[in-house]
Amino acid sequence: MTDTIRQPVAEASYREATAQNVEAIAALHADSWRSHYRGAYSDSFLDNDVAADRLTVWTERLNRADRSNECTIIAECDGAILGFAHTILNAEPRWGALLDNLHVRYDAKGSGVGTRLMAETARAVLERTPSSGLYLWVLEGNTAAQAFYKARGGERVGTKSSEAPGGGTIVAFRYVWPDPSVLIDETSSA
Repeated sequence: MTDTIRQPVAEASYREATAQNVEAIAALHADSWRSHYRGAYSDSFLDNDVAADRLTVWTERLNRADRSNECTIIAECDGAILGFAHTILNAEPRWGALLDNLHVRYDAKGSGVGTRLMAETARAVLERTPSSGLYLWVLEGNTAAQAFYKARGGERVGTKSSEAPGGGTIVAFRYVWPDPSVLIDETSSA
């Protein structure tokens, strides 16, 4: 694996994920949680159960017969997945589509992959549900992600508490984009 990718967005390709991507997405998801959610999720869960948990989730998601209300986009380069975004369309009447997961491999951060995944997500949302907004939840302790979303026009409009995987309570903030096209405009020159 390359130590640092930091490639321009143009060198990565973006497409809808398939069942053949289950293991790679699950591994990236588990690694991202281990890196970013320590302290929010229990160490026992992150050190022991997270990989199997994410593999179960992604096997179910990407093997569903009807995926018409969801979209999973991957960024890849030379056959390796650099990041992914999973969105549930029509998730909430007021806020629209839920960007449920956005994770970028650590060595691809700063390369534009996350920004482009958000743009591709917005494009898919607007193609499939034209009048929809876009929203997501980000953990209170994930300040880097909060800054990323705010820099891309996300507005923080709510807070929720819920049970964390492995036990305990987590607090998350809702970020919204009433018009997701602003995310596409940001990468139109890319």
